[in-house]
Formats: sequence, structure tokens, C-alpha cells
Amino acid sequence: MNERLKDIVRSKYNEIALQSKEQNQSSCCGSTGCCDDMDYTIMSDDYTDLKGYNKDADLGLGCGLPTEYAEISEGDTVIDLGSGAGNDAFVARAIVGEQGRVYGLDFAGAMLTKARDNAKKLGFINVEFLKGDIEDMPFKDNLVDVIVSNCVLNLVPDKKKAFAEMYRVIKPGGHFCVSDIVLSGELPDELVKDAEMYAGCVSGAIQKEDYLDIVKKASFNNIEIRKEKEIILPEEILKNYLSEKGLSEFKNSNTGIYSITVFAIK
Repeated sequence: MNERLKDIVRSKYNEIALQSKEQNQSSCCGSTGCCDDMDYTIMSDDYTDLKGYNKDADLGLGCGLPTEYAEISEGDTVIDLGSGAGNDAFVARAIVGEQGRVYGLDFAGAMLTKARDNAKKLGFINVEFLKGDIEDMPFKDNLVDVIVSNCVLNLVPDKKKAFAEMYRVIKPGGHFCVSDIVLSGELPDELVKDAEMYAGCVSGAIQKEDYLDIVKKASFNNIEIRKEKEIILPEEILKNYLSEKGLSEFKNSNTGIYSITVFAIK
């Protein structure tokens, strides 16, 4: 099952990489199909004012601004997990400068090609995009100062393994800052079981308390939620999956979908 979920995500994000931001509907749900070709910006935040922003690298796939809260310093070594076309990696590069180093990790080949082309256009020699799985990273122990990630870890089937790997590759005293989707309450079965909603960053999300517990059990300290915002799925999306009755029940339930930006120290 885990490998099947990874194949779904890999296929969808390879497809997204070949499209424009406008086609991707400016959201994590984007071109997965669940937006019914409508323009939604229900999850993404605006990067355009951040130093290092590169329009060609912004596919509108995030749910936060992790680099803004990551306390990255000049000269740091940074990993961006699920780096896509390179958006967060290039923002991080603007902070670490020429003396630092940024690695992007992604398992979608088309995304890697797009990111590497963007880095070449920008002339960066200290930004490298690698192919790999977040559950089994191709990095040595205690390598980096900071890990960032934007709306990606909720797509990883084994989140315990992902955070254990993050702990392994971060230096003692280093930290991570990730933006991710979590839940409060239960999603309807129709949303949980749908592959499109998984690739769209919704049905792969877990309860906020469980998410933070995984971080704690991975041995991270000083765990903070530095930003939180509620995600409201438009009815145009929900009607693709829920009956009128199911839609009414969901709207009247206590279920909430949230983007949280989490910071923690090794």
C-alpha cells in the first residue's frame, strides 16, 4: 500500500511539473484533478516578496512559508524535502549565501529536471537537487543545520520513518521547520479513500496531536507551532466526492483541516 501511494504521488507531481503555475490552480490540490479546472489558492501562501523568490520555481504547491520561520543563517547547510521545482531551496539559498549549501530532495524525475534547469539558469553552484525518498534519505548522519519542507510530509506514508531520518541527518543543535497539513476530527471515508485527495495533500494528513507526537517520539525538542491557518475546501471540490447528504454532514461536523508550520530542535 505504501508503495502504491508513493506511485500515485510521483505520477501526479511529475504531471504537475510539466504544467504552468496557472494550470496547477495555485494550490496543493492543483492539477491533481480535484479542483475541476477552477482557480483556487486555498493552501498556498504568497512567496513573491521573499528574497530569492524565482517565478519559474513557484508552482503554487505549498501550504506555508517554512523558510520564513526556519531561522536559517548565512553559511548554513540546508535540505529542502520534496523540493519540487526549487522554490524553497532558492529562497534558502538567498539566506545561506555563497558560503552555505542547499540540497533539494525529490523523487519525481520531472520535478528534478525542472529544478536543475532553474538552478542552472540562476548560476547557483551551491544548490544541488538529488533524487531520493524521504523515508530513506541519501545523506550522511549529522550533515545539515536546517531542514525545511512545504506541504510534503503529509504525503509520506511512513511519517515515523521520515522524522527519524530527519533526526539522523540534522546536526546536534540543528533544527527543522516544516509546513504541513493536519486534521482535527475525522474526514469522511469518501475523501480518505480517494487517490486524488491523497495526492492533493488532504487525505494523507493525520490528526494534529498524532503529528506532534511523532515529532516528539523522534527525539526532537522545543517543538513549536509557529503558524497555523485553517484550510477551507470549496464546495466545488467537495461535491466531486461527497453526496449532498455527505457534504451537509461534513460542513456541520467539527472536522477541521489546518496548515501548521512546525519548528523543532535536535
